[in-house]
Amino acid sequence: MNKGKSFTHLSEEERIKIEVLLIQGLSLSAIARMLNRPVCTISREVKRNGPQLYRAVRAHYFTGLRHRQKRKHSVFDHEMRSFIELQLRLKRWSPELISVRGKKRRSDFISTEWIYQWIWAMKFSMCESDKKYQKLYKYLRHSSRRRRRGRKRNRRGNIIDRKWIEQRPKLANLRKRHGDLEADIILGKDRQPGLLVALDRRSRKTWLRKLKIKSTDYVMKKLADVCSEIGNVKTVTLDNDQSFAEHYRLNKTGISTFFTHPYSSQEKGSVENRIGIIRMFFPKKTDFRQVNEQQVRKVQNIINERPLRMFKYKCPNEIHIS
Repeated sequence: MNKGKSFTHLSEEERIKIEVLLIQGLSLSAIARMLNRPVCTISREVKRNGPQLYRAVRAHYFTGLRHRQKRKHSVFDHEMRSFIELQLRLKRWSPELISVRGKKRRSDFISTEWIYQWIWAMKFSMCESDKKYQKLYKYLRHSSRRRRRGRKRNRRGNIIDRKWIEQRPKLANLRKRHGDLEADIILGKDRQPGLLVALDRRSRKTWLRKLKIKSTDYVMKKLADVCSEIGNVKTVTLDNDQSFAEHYRLNKTGISTFFTHPYSSQEKGSVENRIGIIRMFFPKKTDFRQVNEQQVRKVQNIINERPLRMFKYKCPNEIHIS
């Protein structure tokens, strides 16, 4: 036998040769030399699948059966399941983010598609051991999306001195600098005020502020405070909600304000995308009277530590300081 040759299992062709050579009366050592195999390999094969009457077809079948029944090492172990569950429940990470981050921990971490398939398999599993994972699908971002049809009548009223988004400076559109914001409001149960959301277009870093009322005076004061905290804010893009009617207050501090067109939420798509993430923590019909400031700041921190594919999986906090 050649030194250093890696071990391989006997093939069906080799087993047929063993059967023929045994019938011819050759010894096990002679058969081993002819097949270039160790004598112990031939001896084990004959004893396991004979020894009185060795048949190649039967030997090959039972060898395959033993391998299939042998207990296999599972890559998708308890540690991996627990990691996926933790990221879904606490951070609301997508399967893609979980897979990317998991591969930094373990080279054999499962793929995005595998995570999706496992989550949906758990939803319909009847096994007692899978019960703790049955509700994981609810933490997926698009687990139960509803679509509304038709248009509603515009009851927003008029906003004076409004400048449309096409008047926004080209530099703000390029996302090459910090200080160009998008802002919006999240409503809670019974359309009561919930959160003010402000986002930096360059880094996607997000600031959340809890709202007690929805009056324009109160909301604009909150937004001005956020801008003051961020510092060096140049532009803010808003929608046509009446809460932003006194946008000119920001103009007095040197910040230019611009408005999207009615029914064109895609014109401030970055903040709309962040709101979709925030809704994973505060679903529609959330009663924000039961939500405290500490909970809001915790969600803000989780979102700003969430890796983004567009930044090669760096998070907004890392991009904002660069």
